[in-house]
Amino acid sequence: MSRISALGLDIGQKRIGVAGCDGTGLIATGLTTLVRTSFEQDIAALRQLIQERHVEVLVVGLPYTLQGTLGYQAKRVQKYAARLERALQLPVEYIDERLTSVEAEQLLITQKLSPSRHKALIDRKAAALILQQWLDERRRTSPKNPPLEIVTNEEF
Repeated sequence: MSRISALGLDIGQKRIGVAGCDGTGLIATGLTTLVRTSFEQDIAALRQLIQERHVEVLVVGLPYTLQGTLGYQAKRVQKYAARLERALQLPVEYIDERLTSVEAEQLLITQKLSPSRHKALIDRKAAALILQQWLDERRRTSPKNPPLEIVTNEEF
């Protein structure tokens, strides 16, 4: 299986949740939450992560409406992601992120943490859910790997 290095981004008006994946493309984990101050600072922080992790693609959660259309917020995210793509010179792929923040909040509640006190953690977990969804879809649509050959002790 080919190696992949991607960053998942949950882009909000105040923060950007960031997730990364292991090189095999199996597991996404939350990395950090960037507090948005300026586009230049966002780029600097992302560029550092991209260099450290040898990132090849940005996976951006697109907040479709519950009816499945692109609303105002989704268009804002697309515009911002296009700026990221140009500034960072990396391809951007979108994934439907409907309800990922709700799912992230539920994960916190099960851990007995208050969602209202852990907004940055919610953003990071939402980014991990976005990236995990992309990784899972990528595996489902890629050509299947041939089965591994099992070697027994008798063959040594």
